[in-house]
Amino acid sequence: MDIIKLESVQDKIIDIRGEKVIIDSDVAALYGVETKRINEAVKNNQDKFPEGYIFKLTDSEKKELVENFDRFNKIKHSSADLKAFTEKGLYMLATIIKSPKAVQTTLDIIETYARIKDLSRSISKLPKANETEQKNILEKAAEVIGDIVFNADDGMDITGSETTYEANLGFIKIRKTVKKGK
Repeated sequence: MDIIKLESVQDKIIDIRGEKVIIDSDVAALYGVETKRINEAVKNNQDKFPEGYIFKLTDSEKKELVENFDRFNKIKHSSADLKAFTEKGLYMLATIIKSPKAVQTTLDIIETYARIKDLSRSISKLPKANETEQKNILEKAAEVIGDIVFNADDGMDITGSETTYEANLGFIKIRKTVKKGK
């Protein structure tokens, strides 16, 4: 069974209507099934997907996706409705789709959403914090980013890590270097 890497999940999360969502075709790719299987699961369990769990994209939203993300070129001329799963919708879908890969994918999706929320909370505290608190917040943010970006299981062990923080006229730069080796 292929393990889904956190950065693979994070790359699929997009912002539509102020919500962090994953499009049905991306959900299907993560679960290793056809998009029609995801949509069948929703159709057969409509009571589990109230408003706020899933929504259909408008034609203009679909057009914007195609223009901004190469992976959606294949749907450019499709007449099928695209569905966007919110975090709640993905949790509910996890109760329906049952397979070892689905369970692992669901865990990875939940972890990614949790890390993104943690990062957002940390960054939102920055303007109000004093210099020491800002440093602590930046360290936590760098750790979360490191977990998302560098948590790939590529068979190599992390042999060292270096994090640099710079505050430059109100702009913050975070640089994390991860050294890997066998």
